[in-house]
Amino acid sequence: MAGFFESAGEGAAAIALDEVEASILRSLEVQMLELIGPGPAGLADDPLAALFAEGPTEAPADPALARLFPDAYGEPGEPDDPQTRAMAGEFRRYTELDLRARKREDALGVVKALDGLGGKGGVVTVPADDCPRWLGALNDLRLTLGSRLEVSEEDEQQLHGLPDADPRKPLVMAYLWLGGMQESLLEAMTG
Repeated sequence: MAGFFESAGEGAAAIALDEVEASILRSLEVQMLELIGPGPAGLADDPLAALFAEGPTEAPADPALARLFPDAYGEPGEPDDPQTRAMAGEFRRYTELDLRARKREDALGVVKALDGLGGKGGVVTVPADDCPRWLGALNDLRLTLGSRLEVSEEDEQQLHGLPDADPRKPLVMAYLWLGGMQESLLEAMTG
């Protein structure tokens, strides 16, 4: 079970992580929290203000953030149609803050669960209700690493044979490990 999920019954999942695996996963999730950034100041204390808060209307310039928060209309690389850009901006304005908040909550949930190991290895049991959040957090990490590595579906098979001297190797290893974790979590949730 080391490094991958197994069913813990009734939709729950469990994963045994050694100290290094837990540390790597926690570090990646903390970096994800830093990448996503804090929520708008004061909105957590004022539910009414949060209800009427508006987000950005432009896609993030960082390719990893653009992958996490893609435009709702149009395809990447399509000609820049003003009407499509306006529709995407309006959609983003009303949805991105909530999406960022959910992604922060997902990553924070993983960090808190790993903190429960006390800096050591051990088994983390994820209740059925939290499994989709873990799946989302792992997916966000994988999308971010894939964006940083500029991985396409065609490239993924070639990543397995990357030479050890390649400076991308540690990130590729994490990318592939996260993919295995995602797959095993899906199987554990349905098995």
